[in-house]
Amino acid sequence: MYIAMQGHDFHFELENTARLFLPHEPIRHGGLDGMPADGVKAYTFLREAEDASHLTVRLVLDDFDETAEETVLKGEEDHRDACELAMATLLYYHLVKLCGFTQSWGVLTGVRPVKLLRRLTAEQGQAAAEAFFRDKLLLSEEKMQLVRTTLGAENRLLSLSRPDSFSLYVSVPFCPTRCDYCSFVSYTVAKAKHLVDPYVELLCQEIRRTGEVARDLGLRLETVYFGGGTPTTLSAEQLTAVMQTVADSFDLSTVREYTVEAGRPDTVTEEKLRAIRAGGAGRVSINPQTLSDEVLETIGRRHTTAQFYDAYDLAAKVGFDCINTDLIAGLPSDTVEGFSRTLDGILALSPENVTVHTLSLKRASNLVVQHRSELPAGDAAIRMIAETADRLHRAGYHPYYLYRQSRMAGNQENVGWSKDGKDGLYNVYIMDETHTILGVGAGAVTKLKQYGTHYLERIFNYKFPYEYNVGLEEMLRRKESIYEFYRNYPPVFTEE
Repeated sequence: MYIAMQGHDFHFELENTARLFLPHEPIRHGGLDGMPADGVKAYTFLREAEDASHLTVRLVLDDFDETAEETVLKGEEDHRDACELAMATLLYYHLVKLCGFTQSWGVLTGVRPVKLLRRLTAEQGQAAAEAFFRDKLLLSEEKMQLVRTTLGAENRLLSLSRPDSFSLYVSVPFCPTRCDYCSFVSYTVAKAKHLVDPYVELLCQEIRRTGEVARDLGLRLETVYFGGGTPTTLSAEQLTAVMQTVADSFDLSTVREYTVEAGRPDTVTEEKLRAIRAGGAGRVSINPQTLSDEVLETIGRRHTTAQFYDAYDLAAKVGFDCINTDLIAGLPSDTVEGFSRTLDGILALSPENVTVHTLSLKRASNLVVQHRSELPAGDAAIRMIAETADRLHRAGYHPYYLYRQSRMAGNQENVGWSKDGKDGLYNVYIMDETHTILGVGAGAVTKLKQYGTHYLERIFNYKFPYEYNVGLEEMLRRKESIYEFYRNYPPVFTEE
């Protein structure tokens, strides 16, 4: 598809809108002189007048030729945003006519719809905010209800955060193998085994220094999250060393939640789980993604369904307070019936959390790079997500966090479902950008949040383990800027 633009620079939102309907087609933009002879073509024009902006969108493919116009009056502070949304909406309605279906998320393409609803509710009130979602963003009632319910759950968790709160993220960027849908910066242990021992040693040094900074500033630790990668690629001894360093470096008495991802069942042993539990973690994530061995093989995930059940049983035996399982809807070679059987198996276990992702076709993943022919149909993912929402709700789970990504199968969403009292706090805090996140390890990003505002500053660690292993001094130097941030934006407590 080619999007010709004249008088505006709204290419990002127009491309995102077009991708909702044409997810596998290359989308280009430029001037009228670059218009190709064939294929889907959109002509988009913005003409400025003294009191208004006049928008025109024309969509052409073979015998299909539709044009629509809209006028956006000037005078409002967010006039440019209103023009961009109006132009995306005109293109959306043309694509609905061309393709013959609508989108349940309408023209909303942002990552954090719940955060947007929260902000608009604070500014305009609930009725006006929800009207904007329905009338301007064109959400279906089903997705409106999902966002509304998730907002209520998130608000309860956000109220626990204080001006001096922060969370700690510990990155372990190693995996046993790379799954075909993944684009995270992580190294397979087979290729990077020589990096692991020095990485753990340097990670402990960074943890100790980060703990000193937190203590100096009087910050209050709310949640700890070990992610990656797959933290359980480390040995039990290495996990103990890292977790003991966390315990020695931070005051854990205020911690509300401590999570370690044990995402790959083929890395889970009883010894590792006992080390994690002894280290202070009460929540663990063991992720099958699917309970079909055939689908697991298709996506390059080198474990079996039986290994997942064994790992889950071990976690229950060790005595974790909360076990999370991740599933992915829309995986290659999966079917609606197969996904339903996966739900049967997960619901029989009755885990405290179930996170249901929709497959996102990430550009750097093997699925996209290798041009797999078995990519899923969007309508199958839509049916899978609909069944998930129905069955988890009936089983006593509620949605507690939600986010979206580009190029998702069926243009759906990722939702964390929880039993009452078992919501994952870190997931909400990182998605909402509620408070400061201090990140340690390769690929970690420290996010410094000014309390009560939307202002963030970021400090990036080196992405790759080989960079991290030679660059610790530079990363510790960068972390010195945390002191300056809190001098400029000290935590301010207000009377309740």
